[in-house]
This record gives sequence, C-alpha cells and structure tokens, in this order.
Amino acid sequence: MKTDKETTADEDAEMVSLCKKGDQDAFEVLVRRHQNRSLNIAYRMVANYEEACEVVQDAFVSAYRNIKNFEGRARFSTWLYTIVVNLSRNRLKQLNIRGHLEGASFDDPVSVDDSVIKIEPASYEPSVLERLERRDLQTRVQECINSLDSESKEVVILRDIQGFSYDEISDILKIAEGTVKSRLFRAREELKNRLKKVVGEL
Repeated sequence: MKTDKETTADEDAEMVSLCKKGDQDAFEVLVRRHQNRSLNIAYRMVANYEEACEVVQDAFVSAYRNIKNFEGRARFSTWLYTIVVNLSRNRLKQLNIRGHLEGASFDDPVSVDDSVIKIEPASYEPSVLERLERRDLQTRVQECINSLDSESKEVVILRDIQGFSYDEISDILKIAEGTVKSRLFRAREELKNRLKKVVGEL
C-alpha cells in the first residue's frame, strides 16, 4: 500500500512528464500542489511575507524554465524545495544587507492567489489577554529562530516546523544525513538557550 507521499510523488512524476512535453496546465497543477508549503518555507526563512511571495514566484519560474533538465533522481518536491531554500538564502542575505529584516507574526493570514493560509481558531474562544500572550510568545519564538545562524535556522525550519524527514533534508540541503542530525542537535540546544533568556525556563 502506498503512502500519501509516494502517491503524491507518482502524481508529480506524471505532471512533470507532461510539463516536459510543453503542457502548461500540468505545471499549474504542480504550482497549486506545492505553493502553500513553498511559501511557508520561504516565509519562515526570510520572515517577510512580501519577500517570501517573491521568492516562491522566482522558484516556480526557475522550476518551469529548468524542468526539462530535471532528471527525476529525487522527487520533484525535493527538487523544488531545494530551489526555494536556495532562493530564500539569497533573499535573506539581500535583506540583511539592506537592513530591512522584519519580525514575523504567526497569526497573520497569508494569502496565496485564491488560497488562504491562516491559524485555525481553537475549539474554545481564548480571552483577548490569552491571544495577546500567545502572539507575543510566537513572535519571541520566531525572533529566536531568526537569530540563529543560517545553517541552524534551516534545519530547525525544515525538521521541526515543516516536518521533513532527515533524508529529505539531506537531499534539500545537499549534506549528509549525519550532518543534518548534528546540526539539528546543536540548533535545538542553541534555540532552547535563547528561548530561556526571553521566556524563562522551558
């Protein structure tokens, strides 16, 4: 029995094959299938919604232009998310140079064409104070993530926020799986220490 990931990979392979034959509708299917996760990765990395949107747009343009060179040795999604991560790195460097890096709020809705990514409300209505406290905590957590060095930040986002497996992260970042694990261990320890300073004992 196939897993959801294996089924998606098979469906992607079919669409990629059609794309290589010039089928633009097939590429639109791939865009709809992967745009939300691509945006989430970029948004977490650059911490700026408008910049993240540009990163994702550039990533899909790059994927479209180069899809004929995609050999299928990795899944299409892995190839695409590698492009997203690399473009996010470049955009983050540009933002740091310009000095316009902004903090991100996890509660703000994020629009993607006709889709909206937003925080789903809990089954009970929290008080205004609870919502403010939660937002403040989320902002502080994101600030601590942003303060990590780029290598640590990438593995935390890909593993702990996006839920990629170690081998997927290894493929996306082009590093050994053992390196992923050691970076993640150090990153989690560093993040824990930074969070202790701003929110107290965890």
